[in-house]
Amino acid sequence: MTAYVSAFDLFSIGVGPSSSHTVGPMRAGVDFAARLRAAGLLEKVERVTCELFGSLGATGLGHGTPDAVLAGLQDLHPETCDPDDVRALWSDWPEGRDLLLAGERRIPFTKDDVSFVPRTRLPGHPNAMTLHAFDAEGAPLLEQTYYSIGGGFIRRDGEEARVSAAVQPYPYDTAEELLALCDENRLTIAEIARANEMATRSEAEVAAGLDAIWDAMYSCVDAGLHSGGTLPGILKVKRRASDIREQLEAVESDGHPQVPGEWLGAFALAVNEENAAGGRVVTAPTNGAAGILPAVAMYWWRFLADSGLGAGNAVTPYGELVGSALLGFGAEASLVAVGAIEDPDEVAEANRRRGIRRFLLTATALGSLFKANASISGAEGGCQAEVGSACAMAAGGLTAVMGGTVRQIENAAEIAMEHHLGLTCDPIGGLVQIPCIERNAIAASTAVTAARLALRGDGHHYVSLDAVVETMRQTGLDMSTKYKETSEGGLAVNVIEC
Repeated sequence: MTAYVSAFDLFSIGVGPSSSHTVGPMRAGVDFAARLRAAGLLEKVERVTCELFGSLGATGLGHGTPDAVLAGLQDLHPETCDPDDVRALWSDWPEGRDLLLAGERRIPFTKDDVSFVPRTRLPGHPNAMTLHAFDAEGAPLLEQTYYSIGGGFIRRDGEEARVSAAVQPYPYDTAEELLALCDENRLTIAEIARANEMATRSEAEVAAGLDAIWDAMYSCVDAGLHSGGTLPGILKVKRRASDIREQLEAVESDGHPQVPGEWLGAFALAVNEENAAGGRVVTAPTNGAAGILPAVAMYWWRFLADSGLGAGNAVTPYGELVGSALLGFGAEASLVAVGAIEDPDEVAEANRRRGIRRFLLTATALGSLFKANASISGAEGGCQAEVGSACAMAAGGLTAVMGGTVRQIENAAEIAMEHHLGLTCDPIGGLVQIPCIERNAIAASTAVTAARLALRGDGHHYVSLDAVVETMRQTGLDMSTKYKETSEGGLAVNVIEC
């Protein structure tokens, strides 16, 4: 067993507004329809119903959960679907329209076939849903209960945790073990992660996959920076990222210095506004916290990568050159290393790509610890589990690309998480908008601060990352249910919905 979760699972490309309430339920719908097909039951099905329990029942409407369930039942996948095909699918479902089960079997369906049961919390997880299939006589054909456990991950009731068949060369369960592996093998955290990824993928596939994740993040930031109007839902929240972009561009065009810190906040707002609008988003590690890592990575990409601060190559605490083919991956990195790429812009682009891969791999290694030893689910641990984990991952990733040692990276993650302990999840109106959007911008700033503090030290510190992860787990257990994505406490009940 190992805590390590692949970057391609932790950073999955999906749709907004929630990894646990949208992406997970969509995957559950896909899985249920696939099981009906595999069992030879598809042609017998005449009705499908769904019950949403606990947090899914409490805030499912605001999170688009019933829309996602229907999309999944019709074989739409979060990675590849058009977000417009999911938005308002259930809420605008016309009377008399058939459901295309598994993308091929037409069956009658009404909105009442989805029921909300917020007061019933199943023991497996606060985010639970049960799907039922019936034949023409109303006899049950198949029933499955799914838990959406955060970050788009799902688990069927009674199913053991899935373990990869691949043997990872560097398994670890704690941050202490991860650091020991780095010391023993004279490797960076990113190199440990990359080696584990290559247990199931080739070098080229790992590089291409990480680039695809970054391209999706970059596109999401760009889309958010150029989209105005009002977000869907009863709150009628005005999108701000585009207006801020215009203001910052005007300041810079007037000859004033760049304002990286304000751009950092705009990047985060852009992603989370796209998420709230149901757009294409990368779970990082969840949708509710999806703006933090892209914002910090974009901050480095735009303002630091070419300035000598974390650009290109850096020396690790073991005297090895980070940014060699080992982290750059493949022919492109080798060409850069020997100077075969002569165009300065191409060299800069290649170096930035290598840095982003290092950023994502480092963040993956750290995020795996939170998922395995605490939680990344707001319904299970409050917003400390989502925004806190994302902030720590971003802080560690930035420290890595700024040339930090493995212990400075661990220190940065610890600082970031420590100052999110106890953070509640209390979305107003059950929407991933207030306080979620601004919270990502603030956490992105905290991640940068944590990285800079860690880089000014030597990596030694009193509180370990493992201690903070365990504290977050305990705090989540102690936290009242009303502060864990139910909209039954905090801002959700103290601010009037307008």
